[in-house]
Amino acid sequence: MNFTPLAVAGAFLIEIDRKGDVRGFFARLWCRDEFAAYGIEIDVVQASISHNAKAGTLRGMHFQWPPSHEGKIVRAERGRALDVALDLRPESPSFLRSASVALDAGTHNAIYIPAGCAHGFQTLTDDCDIIYMMSDVYRPELAGGVRYDDRAFGLRWPLPVSIITERDRAYPNFDCARYIEQFQAAGQAAA
Repeated sequence: MNFTPLAVAGAFLIEIDRKGDVRGFFARLWCRDEFAAYGIEIDVVQASISHNAKAGTLRGMHFQWPPSHEGKIVRAERGRALDVALDLRPESPSFLRSASVALDAGTHNAIYIPAGCAHGFQTLTDDCDIIYMMSDVYRPELAGGVRYDDRAFGLRWPLPVSIITERDRAYPNFDCARYIEQFQAAGQAAA
């Protein structure tokens, strides 16, 4: 596999290394040792799929509050999507920066999103399936989110939004000082 660092500290574009012949190709999608060589210590404990019927569907931007350590490896199983990581770790050198990757089932590429980052994507094709491998189980009581079009982040989406949940559309404007206070309180409560 090939790992390319992204603008969000600890996030990577992951591309497969195809070994092809007359049958097609073979490639590794996951290897604990290869990930560890890039500082990605991820113990996959949960995997999920998101099926999206229409192009332009937007999901996000979601995250888990501390004490969750939910890092994600995200890949398109069918179709294409623009996948976005937004750094919400106040201590990170890339705090409030984002990185995006066009995930494509035809290339089998993936993005690694570190714990503490918000995640979202917009489908670029109809019938798009996105696969997540996560390092922590989803805990609804720790679920948080920020608005996909909040000017504080300047996220750009390639298509008009065709489908989005009311929850994702209605997150309040981002208040940095309040967010940092909540983040620190959540971390202290977990300690």
